[in-house]
Amino acid sequence: MAHHAREAEVIDTGSLTRRWITYIIGIDILTLGISLAIRAGIGISPQSSLTRTMTLVYRPLSQGTYNFMLELFMLFLTFLILRKDFKLKQLASLIPAFVLASCLDLNLMLTRPIVVDEYWHKLSLLACADALLAFGLFLMIRANLVLMPIDMFVNTLFNRTGWKWGNIKTAFDCTLLVVSATIGCLFLGKPEFIREGTFMNAILVGQYIKLYFYLFERLKVVTTRYTRRSLEHRPN
Repeated sequence: MAHHAREAEVIDTGSLTRRWITYIIGIDILTLGISLAIRAGIGISPQSSLTRTMTLVYRPLSQGTYNFMLELFMLFLTFLILRKDFKLKQLASLIPAFVLASCLDLNLMLTRPIVVDEYWHKLSLLACADALLAFGLFLMIRANLVLMPIDMFVNTLFNRTGWKWGNIKTAFDCTLLVVSATIGCLFLGKPEFIREGTFMNAILVGQYIKLYFYLFERLKVVTTRYTRRSLEHRPN
């Protein structure tokens, strides 16, 4: 899951059980952040805007269901690119995708009573939502387990083309925005869920993750110093 050397520094290489627990907690926190961003009502991430728009186009299906369908489609595209190099174990990516879909629907239900009217309160709620979303991503990076199909698709393009990972991810997110806006215009008369909060999400999530990396590194330094002092003062 790590794309950069700095990410590798926070990866947990310990117990597989602990890493799975961290991963699932990360998914739950991430979906709570998505749910709160939706309740803020001033724009959400490209992926969420597409799946949320679909809930207005065809209401019987939940956003979690649409999110799982999107992940399934991305896994299919990955298969088309890899063909013979596609491995059956990559189907395991559907497990966390299903967990994410379930957590998303649960957190959307739990946050339904949240109604924010004042614009500055909406901004504050969105900032908190993005902080939670980023922390969930941070925990998933730390667990270093199965990639979600969407991330697997981006990584596959990265490995096959040699283009910069960040450029591919940006192009992918922009594509989702265009698709979301197009569907909104065709079926709803206007784009939905694409507002200033969408651009705030693009900026804040990355900055929050950088902050979590920094705090983790500082915590490691402090913990190491404390351990050394404890050993130095331990009686022989």
